[in-house]
Amino acid sequence: MPPAAPFWSSPADFDAALRALPGPDMDAIAAAAARQAQLTKPAGSLARLEQLALFFAGWQGRAIPALDHGRVLIFAGNHGITVHGVSAFPAAVTAQMVANFNAGGAAINALAAAAGLDLRVVPIDLDRPTDDFTQGAAMSEADCLAALAIGAAAVEPGLDLVLLGEMGIGNSTAAAALAARSLGGSAVDWVGPGTGVDADGIARKIAVIDRALAFHADAPLTPFETLRRVGGREIAAMAGAALRAQQLRIPVMLDGFISGAAIAPLAAAHPAITDHCIAGHCSAEPGHDRLLRQLGLDPLLRLGMRLGEGSGAAVAANIVRSALAAHAQMATFAQAGVSGAA
Repeated sequence: MPPAAPFWSSPADFDAALRALPGPDMDAIAAAAARQAQLTKPAGSLARLEQLALFFAGWQGRAIPALDHGRVLIFAGNHGITVHGVSAFPAAVTAQMVANFNAGGAAINALAAAAGLDLRVVPIDLDRPTDDFTQGAAMSEADCLAALAIGAAAVEPGLDLVLLGEMGIGNSTAAAALAARSLGGSAVDWVGPGTGVDADGIARKIAVIDRALAFHADAPLTPFETLRRVGGREIAAMAGAALRAQQLRIPVMLDGFISGAAIAPLAAAHPAITDHCIAGHCSAEPGHDRLLRQLGLDPLLRLGMRLGEGSGAAVAANIVRSALAAHAQMATFAQAGVSGAA
């Protein structure tokens, strides 16, 4: 595991950071809205694109926001629960796909390039899977804090947008456990095929999650404890990245079910964590739509994708580019010599 930056030295420190989340710049939103009112179009005619422009203005603190420096972060980790046959692929595929990312051969490489985004891949202890969370916590406190810090360290000041993606065989099972423990419901409400398991594989996933939820039923329902008990290193890293991005007032675009589940424990205790988040898409994973609704996030796209890797978010980043281009480049009524609305 890479050395952890000193972001949160204890679970209490992490929780304190969640309680101190900053909000958007309301003056910048007002200035952006004033500009929108002067652009050569009927008010509200660009709908969600106008809303995106105001959202970015608030978090970037400027009336004309930009997407000059966007970054896709792919965190990778392995999971001890794969011993229960919860995935259609062996755990070795995680490292193999990381190599593919680094060689430029994966879907996210092509999609990030098409969207003009930087891509960074962060593998975390792939040779040391998390523990089987049906028999104990997935991570020790130290391991969970380290993973959170690794995620936070990948978010640098000056970024205009961070897109969260992941790679980890078995992590759709962990994500379903996180969603159930954080937002309610049973395993059957959150489990889907993930990498493509059949009906027997889904039944195994449900059984694994039910055992885990029962085993950890008496544990504190804090964000940190939920992440460390039924999460994974790459999932905790996404949570750390999301928190650090909000501290730096950098918008975050979530990808699929797993990136949304990464912030579910945080949102259950501190709903403001979603204020700077956009849902790039709603995936084909059955629990994703329910998860987004409970997080209060309306996805930009519904394309039936279920790849992960940040792929849906990368496609959605092109919509953000369109929104910001229209906001920045359209003429005002006065500039174009067009009569405005009465």
